[in-house]
Amino acid sequence: MTQHPATGADRNGPALAGKVGQGARLDQGDSRVRHDAGLSGALRGFIDRVRSGDLGMLPVAVGLLLISGAFTALNPIFLAPANLVNMLFDAAAVGFIALGVVCVLLLGEIDLSIGSMSGLSSAIIGVLWIQTGLPLPVAIAGALAMGALVGMAYGFLRNRFEMPSFVATLSGLLALLGLQLYILGPSGSINLPFTSPLVRFGQILIMPAWLSYAVAVLPGIAIVWGTMRANRRRIAANLSSTGLSVAVAKAACLTLALVFAVSYLERSRGVPLMFGVFVLFVVALDYALVRTKWGRSMFAVGGNAEAARRAGIDVRRIRLSAFVVCSTFAALGGIFAAARLASASQQAGTGDVNLNAIAAAVIGGTSLFGGRGSAWSALLGVLVIMAISNGLTLLNLSSSLRYMITGAVLAIAVIVDSLARRSRANNGRA
Repeated sequence: MTQHPATGADRNGPALAGKVGQGARLDQGDSRVRHDAGLSGALRGFIDRVRSGDLGMLPVAVGLLLISGAFTALNPIFLAPANLVNMLFDAAAVGFIALGVVCVLLLGEIDLSIGSMSGLSSAIIGVLWIQTGLPLPVAIAGALAMGALVGMAYGFLRNRFEMPSFVATLSGLLALLGLQLYILGPSGSINLPFTSPLVRFGQILIMPAWLSYAVAVLPGIAIVWGTMRANRRRIAANLSSTGLSVAVAKAACLTLALVFAVSYLERSRGVPLMFGVFVLFVVALDYALVRTKWGRSMFAVGGNAEAARRAGIDVRRIRLSAFVVCSTFAALGGIFAAARLASASQQAGTGDVNLNAIAAAVIGGTSLFGGRGSAWSALLGVLVIMAISNGLTLLNLSSSLRYMITGAVLAIAVIVDSLARRSRANNGRA
């Protein structure tokens, strides 16, 4: 057996995770290499992966199409360009929080205080910027620093005392909520100036059309260039190379879809700058998880912490970094939420923020069992969550139904993940 011909990692678990985790991915003879020869081989390989339980982003993509179709049939306004632009504005704040959740879920951990951390972050912005009069960048730095400190506290409790993350972050949820109420004071709310750069960023600013189209084309170019680069390395190592036609087909389909989406949004205001910044962070985290030693170690620890420790990975340091990243992203999400709402209040971070962020990560394809996931799952998952919320709002349904439907979608996502995990385990034993 030879190792699967890859560039070192994939979005469901890099090579190092495969070596020391539960789901080691090894080649199944030379047939997989032949599958990579052309479009028909790539299609057969995709079908084989689906049958083996490696569903990837397929369930969430199908779910998003079904949800969009159902809400459009009930209310055509759902797919109106103006409504989609507003939905992308709303998705950015929750998306940042979900992006941090992906990191802790990769280790099989959880952070239940992300909503409270985002609310505290918005309160810090209001107090430092509006009440104290400090410059906005200083207030933002203070909010992010608080997020990092909270994450370090969770990591310390987990590493030093083996305190389950469920208990540690549940305690943090209450403590952070109390701190948020304390610093906001009796008024309970601080309004942010509508003419400020922060609020304009959260409510008005749109990416220029030329930039939106350029960003839409870049992923396709990256796919083709990455495949050509990988093929050169594989040929130099006397290994079989992936058919370039497959990469070109993927790039063409993705580029057409993204260009169409941008052109459709341009019928209204265009792509929100807020959402563009969120996508930029998704790309950055994806690169960190897939292409760096830290990212490969994350998957390895999530797959099997003891095996990762024996392989020389500092498990405690990886856990600490995951909690710090998660809490810092939650603080950043709180800043985006304050920009979107133009206020910092006692209600910030409460309600369904925790549910939406965790559900977005899981629905997007990140496993609750650790070792499998992707930064892109936060992006796709938050689109599903926002689509459900927006569609139910347009139908004028109550919040109770929104909670129940979102909970049902989350349960279905976990069931799919469990069944896929069981299928992969059975195939591994076979």
